[in-house]
Amino acid sequence: MLLKRYEESLADFQQAFKALRGNQLIDYKALGLRYKLYACEVLLNMALSEAQMGKWEKAHEKLVKALDYKTDTKLNIIDKALDSALRQKLFKPVEFPSKVLFRPNKHYVAELEKKDYLGKAKVVSSVVPQDAFSGFAPLQPQVEDGPTRPKEPEVLRALEGEPHTVLFEFVPETSDELAVVPGNIVFVLQKGADNWAYVVFNERRGLVPYNYLERLEISLASKQNGARSQPPNREPPTRPERKPGLTPTGNSSGDTQHKDEEPTDNSYIIKVRFTFTFAVSVPPESPYAILIEKISKKLKRPPSAITLSLTAEATEESVIDASTEMESVWSRASGRRVTLWCKATEQTDENPKSEIHLVAIHSYESSNPEDLSFHEGDTITFLSKVNQDWLEGQCNGNTGIFPASFVEEVPANGQ
Repeated sequence: MLLKRYEESLADFQQAFKALRGNQLIDYKALGLRYKLYACEVLLNMALSEAQMGKWEKAHEKLVKALDYKTDTKLNIIDKALDSALRQKLFKPVEFPSKVLFRPNKHYVAELEKKDYLGKAKVVSSVVPQDAFSGFAPLQPQVEDGPTRPKEPEVLRALEGEPHTVLFEFVPETSDELAVVPGNIVFVLQKGADNWAYVVFNERRGLVPYNYLERLEISLASKQNGARSQPPNREPPTRPERKPGLTPTGNSSGDTQHKDEEPTDNSYIIKVRFTFTFAVSVPPESPYAILIEKISKKLKRPPSAITLSLTAEATEESVIDASTEMESVWSRASGRRVTLWCKATEQTDENPKSEIHLVAIHSYESSNPEDLSFHEGDTITFLSKVNQDWLEGQCNGNTGIFPASFVEEVPANGQ
């Protein structure tokens, strides 16, 4: 940085921040160096490098991120630097003190070589069958030289509900049901007498047929108990009938379910497959205008921006519009339920919004069904922002969420 090679200094600071592995600080006193390296200081120097190159917006983002890593003793330097960045004024970098020397104690170092402070790690309890892993890295594929993976929503709630493994894929038909795929681990909160279970998965709650699940035993010696037999490759069981009063609602756990529609006895239930799946109800033999109005209100988009079809591919034969004979649509109903596919374009007044495209700067391998996998260099269409660390997008025909640190935005001019 002192040599004004700001791009190189920024790369060095990024490497140092990644090596911190999410820690607030590293204390080198145990190695004979009386110095503590703080993550917020590294972020401050990254922000200064960006500021030196005129990228004040990125510098501001780095300093805001530094607030999450600050400690009480480092609060003032972050606040002062942020105030300077807002006024587009340069601030002082954090430098290693020149008088601090590395002086390891010979006897202390010798003792470190002889003692094993950690010992041999042992798996005591795991939801993964035959889990013998005893390292410190997570049990999932890692991206080589990629950024640190942000913290995911908590999936396993060992203190709430009973763990079960999903045996078959379940596609919800109403808004209070939950989509799951084989291999997911869900926690059953309530089980109804009509063979429906109220479960929690990935911080989402909903109903799943209990005969789609298998109880997962978590013992203190999962390795010694042997492998749990894999479910046979067979067709999923028949969907159980929902019976009022017997189907668990989850209200006893304090969770209020959001319902898209409350259908009447003779209404048609329309399951709409969009970037997410939702359901609406319409009166029997409704015209196209009523159907499109319901879906338009749900998506909060004008009817002109919505295209409905009977199949996943919107062909000339499958598209539903004002000229479509709706009798042919309602004739496809099974048990007063119809599945439609929906595509929509964002519009402002009469001019469609331009799509935001992202480019993958690292490959990402999904570890959950709702994640989106892609390779370095792939182009991703941005859909929405989940939180400060996760985004939702489309790539290669698939939709899912992914870490924001794995991509960067493509400028409007494509350069």
